[in-house]
Amino acid sequence: MIAQNLALLRQRFRYSQEEVAGRIGVSRQAVAKWENGDSIPDLINCQALAELYGVTLDQLVNPTGPNASPAPRGKHLFGQVRVGERGQIVIPKKAREIFGIHPGDSLVVLGDEGQGLALMKSDELMGFLSAVLELTGKEESDESN
Repeated sequence: MIAQNLALLRQRFRYSQEEVAGRIGVSRQAVAKWENGDSIPDLINCQALAELYGVTLDQLVNPTGPNASPAPRGKHLFGQVRVGERGQIVIPKKAREIFGIHPGDSLVVLGDEGQGLALMKSDELMGFLSAVLELTGKEESDESN
């Protein structure tokens, strides 16, 4: 399975085997052997590969699902949800745990017709907007002085 992941990650980043080899200090042949499943990189090379691709060591060697490539750090795929008759959705439990979403929390729905929808906790958005307003007000007062 690690062989598939190494090949998928390299392709995702559009690196040649030679580029990967140069970046982590091994031969191109070593990279080819890892991707073909003829050999397995040692722990030091696995760590270098994980850093190169921005994934954890565990994601590099233990991806989830059949033929899955590991997601970049901090990126998640929680699965599919259905939109109810009145537009309601159920946020998957794992997503609620990771992002600290609890019953009664207020969320803002953001939309971009080219990118899709996003959810954000209301209090975090308000904190961000307050910081922006504070900076904007500070810059305006500095300019008037």
